[in-house]
Amino acid sequence: MRWSAFFRAVLFPHKGVIITLVPTVVLLLIYVLLYFPPQSPLSITVYVLATYTLTICCARVPTFVRFCRAFKQNNKWAKRWVADTAWRMRLSLHSSLALNIAYAALQLGLGVYHQSFWLFCIAGYYALLAIMRLFLTRHTRRYRAGESMREELAKYRACGVVLLLLNLALTAMMLMMIYQNRTFRHYRITAIAMAAYTFAALALAIVNIVRYRRHNSPVYAAAKAISLAAACVSMLTLTQTLLATFGGESTSDTFRRVILATSGGVVSAGIILMAVAMIVQGTRQIKRITKENTNG
Repeated sequence: MRWSAFFRAVLFPHKGVIITLVPTVVLLLIYVLLYFPPQSPLSITVYVLATYTLTICCARVPTFVRFCRAFKQNNKWAKRWVADTAWRMRLSLHSSLALNIAYAALQLGLGVYHQSFWLFCIAGYYALLAIMRLFLTRHTRRYRAGESMREELAKYRACGVVLLLLNLALTAMMLMMIYQNRTFRHYRITAIAMAAYTFAALALAIVNIVRYRRHNSPVYAAAKAISLAAACVSMLTLTQTLLATFGGESTSDTFRRVILATSGGVVSAGIILMAVAMIVQGTRQIKRITKENTNG
């Protein structure tokens, strides 16, 4: 066998090898992270295997991109996803609602396990965000984007008011956590899963806010604002989780308080500004529509 053929076989193995390796490596990583130190021979072996798995997956990216393009052109549901903005937005709202409820349930379960008032509050925060998403989803079932602009603006403004009130409550809870200095440690794998969810949610929220601005729909804008607020609060929760789980005894109480106060202040200020902007813009647009209808 030529060396080029050998390296090609190593870098581009059969699809069945990749399908087998990915879940196996994930399970092995979880196992060694929970029960073995990083310098153990088994951990090193698993890390090497994970690196190889990641490499062969990256090597398949061009093939995967071509597959996705062909799928988008030939599959009727993919075609509808691209062409029908209203249907895509409704599907996005429903999936965000389901994910929101699942994350609230996770925080509730962690709150029961750790007996943490903070986690109970976070679970309640996400539950209320889920109710707001349900509120918007019901509107998309009755109307298309821009069909009932005044009602959309009213819902947009109402979401801003609720976000503002929720954030004020969240700020009070955050201050309580900082001054009482209550911390709790998660399993490392739980912390890693929370980090993956948080960064993915934040990136997706930012991308969607930019993507859906051109549709001029207050309901869509409100849904994406809720997603961004949820991602920011997840980032705040993640900061506390990482400090408690990976900081250990080497992290001083003063350092924790400074980091939590700084991140909490940035998140709270950002959400407050966003909520106030929603209220002001919604009120201004409603007045403009009312004035136009009166003059007409």
